[in-house]
Amino acid sequence: MSEFTTQSLNDVSRRQFLAQTGGGFGAIACSAMLNAESSPPHFVPRAKQVIYLFMHGGPSHVDLFDPKPTLTKYAGQPLPDSFGKVMTRRKVAANPLLPPIKPFRKRGESGIEVSDFLPHIADCIDDICVLRSCHGDSVNHPQSVYQMNTGSILMGKPSLGSWVSYGLGSENQNLPSFVVMPDQGAGIKGGPPAWGSGFLPATYQGTVVRSGKAPILHLEPPQGMTAARQRQMLDFINHQNRSHLELRQQDSDLSARIDAYELAFRMQRTAPEVTDLSQETAATKSLYGLDENETKEFGTRCLLARRMIESGVRFVQLYSGDTNGWDAHKDVLQNHSHYCKATDKPVAGLLSDLEQRGLLDETLVIWGGEFGRMPMSEQGTGRDHNPWGYTVWMAGGGVKPGMVHGVTDDVGLRAVTDTVHVHDLHATILHLLGMNHESLTYFHNGRDERLTDVAGHVVKEILA
Repeated sequence: MSEFTTQSLNDVSRRQFLAQTGGGFGAIACSAMLNAESSPPHFVPRAKQVIYLFMHGGPSHVDLFDPKPTLTKYAGQPLPDSFGKVMTRRKVAANPLLPPIKPFRKRGESGIEVSDFLPHIADCIDDICVLRSCHGDSVNHPQSVYQMNTGSILMGKPSLGSWVSYGLGSENQNLPSFVVMPDQGAGIKGGPPAWGSGFLPATYQGTVVRSGKAPILHLEPPQGMTAARQRQMLDFINHQNRSHLELRQQDSDLSARIDAYELAFRMQRTAPEVTDLSQETAATKSLYGLDENETKEFGTRCLLARRMIESGVRFVQLYSGDTNGWDAHKDVLQNHSHYCKATDKPVAGLLSDLEQRGLLDETLVIWGGEFGRMPMSEQGTGRDHNPWGYTVWMAGGGVKPGMVHGVTDDVGLRAVTDTVHVHDLHATILHLLGMNHESLTYFHNGRDERLTDVAGHVVKEILA
């Protein structure tokens, strides 16, 4: 797999994989086992692992990271004709412009302007690289969620985390390479395919971890089962299965399932320790907001993310926002006040904690949603979807800190200068991890598929 171009010997379909493992703990175990060994990158990486903070629903860039005085100047007036026709999901193009909901202020030594919605992240702005000129291809949630995660607006392609797992593997044979921590509410629009493995072997799909008392479901051994007894049972099962395998040497499905039993046994010892937050100090828990009701849930997942990358998990993705999330169609102030309050302190705590532990340089932290919001109002105080220009920021992992890249137009409608398409964003992320996005391929249906399809370029201006 070092050339990243041939199918794994463990190439099993998602349906076959789930049928054999029951879709529960067996899937988790097999996923971790098959990703256990690290693979060499194409060149020296700047980042070893990724924490992707996905703000599901579409946070408003013009209210958080992309100040537009023109919106304030022309508030209440229609969008000038000079901006041309606007493709919107709803008929809001003729609605009056809505000014930024809260003031922007220059922060840190870099002087980057950040909204009062995010005071804690603002304090970390000198560690952050703000990409204000991102853009995608769909105004709808599911398609945009898929594109930001898989590079395609179509369902069924491998996710970014899956490609990273396929390309680099895991640094810990006892844990999954790719972990996903959804919001505690309902699922995201588009569902689990956003972290699925697509046409890659099912081993590379994301393993779901929760923030409650049982972060990994079905991890505990059956009641009354001692370690010694479980060891004896596994030895017996493995002996029988390997005798069966001798007659079916090419059956990688069976081979993977056999090895998964062994891994499951090891995970029962490793995973509980990683997810046990009682080992953390009161000061660390407070840093992430675990002592406040509004921030406890997301803060817990951010702290779990740090512990996982410390333990060798390659790619951790956290979702903020349930089925609707940051989707502020009716009231930006109400919606963003809630979600900013829940995430601002935990995200800042994560950045600070990584830096204090010497992990930020080797950990790429990404923040963003599936798109931004329109400059025009909707229902008076809300905003519609805007994929034509929005903000994503990154920190650590080899990006330049305390800088802004790219520009949207005067009202934040479209990316106009140093634009960054989703393919460019993905190419840059892979580059920081030491992988050439044009060489990271998988042969499927007669062609070498890749995350960036036939497009994408590395945004070299943001590389440290």
